[in-house]
Amino acid sequence: MTSSPSPTSATTPGEAASRRRVLLAAPRGYCAGVDRAVIAVEKALEQYGAPVYVRHEIVHNKYVVKTLEKKGAIFVEETEEVPEGNIVIFSAHGVAPVVHEEAKRGKLATIDATCPLVTKVHKEAVRYAKEDYDILLIGHEGHEEVIGTSGEAPEHITLVDGPKDVANVEVRDPEKVVWLSQTTLSVDETMETVDALKGRYPNLLSPPSDDICYATQNRQIAVKQMGAEADLVIVVGSKNSSNSVRLVEVALGAGARDAHLVDYAEEIDEAWLEGVGTVGVTSGASVPDVLVHGVLDWLAARGYEDVETLTAAEESIHFSLPKELRRDLRAEAKAATED
Repeated sequence: MTSSPSPTSATTPGEAASRRRVLLAAPRGYCAGVDRAVIAVEKALEQYGAPVYVRHEIVHNKYVVKTLEKKGAIFVEETEEVPEGNIVIFSAHGVAPVVHEEAKRGKLATIDATCPLVTKVHKEAVRYAKEDYDILLIGHEGHEEVIGTSGEAPEHITLVDGPKDVANVEVRDPEKVVWLSQTTLSVDETMETVDALKGRYPNLLSPPSDDICYATQNRQIAVKQMGAEADLVIVVGSKNSSNSVRLVEVALGAGARDAHLVDYAEEIDEAWLEGVGTVGVTSGASVPDVLVHGVLDWLAARGYEDVETLTAAEESIHFSLPKELRRDLRAEAKAATED
């Protein structure tokens, strides 16, 4: 880890704007799970040809989805929308067991691009359900990852949507309760929720390892360092990306005067730059770096040419591609329709 630049002394808005610089977060952008999922769609299109269907957005990013659509991917909301005998890819957020059953009934070949870290949480849910625990799943209602995890053991799982939701929790046995979490949450808010739950259930069991993914944590750490110095933080990411939205919240919580989420550089409002000396730039875990470079170019054209990289962590994790890409899925799907 490298240290962040030293904080500047207090200045007036005019003085700040005269010393323009950009703090560029590292790490940022694609995590290993997103990289794996996007490559899985690209490889499937190369290997089997279009169309390849994808259930829900493969990752939560407009640019990525549009790019894959141009290559022949078709995104659907429900498995039943995929015509019999075709290939369907499950997104990085994971799906419930019932979705696998739907695909089998629909005679579809499947590629499971679920992030391995999400799969880990699914396995934890199955394990604790078998041991008859009440599972308190910390996450956001309606998020695809939460829906998928809850589907592993719906009779055992209760969703806890932040600290304010703790008072509504009811369990069968206070001595047999465990918490799990969505992988893309704010680390600080999650631990605040856990502390509140422990206030009600002192013997609350924690998962064997942290559920919040390494990439989410690393990006939040970088933004915390950046937010302490930046007048404005620009987070590149889509509004339906949980980890991107959290980065805006973390930046503001760390002391940034202002922070905004944008999909593209063109969405930046020049009024945000008024009196701004230091702009922090980062991106969510599902954002390709080409979009970040677009923001840097936009800022450079407005005098913010001095770019300093703020490194919070080094990442070297890689996940192997889904095993289904090593089989002839077109042939399997065709054979299923002939049964």
